[in-house]
Amino acid sequence: MMASSVGTLLASSLSRTSRLVVMGLSFAIALLSTGLAHAEGSKVGFVSLERILRDSAAAKAALQKLDQEFLKRRQGLEESSKQLQGMVAKLERDAAVMSEADRRKLQKETADFERDLQRRQREFREDANRRQNEETALILERATRAIRQVAEAEKIDIVFQDAVYASPRIDITDKVLRSLNAAGPR
Repeated sequence: MMASSVGTLLASSLSRTSRLVVMGLSFAIALLSTGLAHAEGSKVGFVSLERILRDSAAAKAALQKLDQEFLKRRQGLEESSKQLQGMVAKLERDAAVMSEADRRKLQKETADFERDLQRRQREFREDANRRQNEETALILERATRAIRQVAEAEKIDIVFQDAVYASPRIDITDKVLRSLNAAGPR
C-alpha cells in the first residue's frame, strides 16, 4: 500500500511544475511563431519527468527509503484501526446487555480512540507528503543537472519537460536516465 501511495505522490509532484511547463510552452510557441527555432543549427530536446520520477534509480531508492521510514508508523496505524474495529464490534454486540454507564463509557472510549486515530492518520499523511516532497525535490534537482549535461553534450538549444507530443528522435529521457543512474541513487 505504501509503495503505491508514495509512487502516486511522486507522480503527483509533476502537477507542481505545470505552471513552469505552461510558461515554457508559451515561450516555445512564441519562439516557433517568430521562426527563431528554425534557425540553422538549432536543436530541440524533450525529457519526460514522469519517466524520470518513475524509472530512475534515485526515484526507486527514494521510494524504498520512504517506505522503510514510514513502515513502523503505518503498521501501528493499521493495528490501531483493527483495535478500533474491535471496539466498535464489541459496542454493537454488547450494547443491549451493558449497563447504561458501561455503554456510555465504552462509547466515549471508542469515540476518543477514533478521534486520536484520525489525528495520527492525518499527521502520518502530512509527514509522508512532506518527506515525499523533499525527496522529489532532490531527484528533480539531480535530474535538472543531468538534463543540462546531456543538452550541453549534444548541443541542444532548448529542452522541454512536457509536451502533448514529442518525436522519439528528440526525446533525451533515456540518456538523462542513464546519466542519473550512472551517478547512483544518491
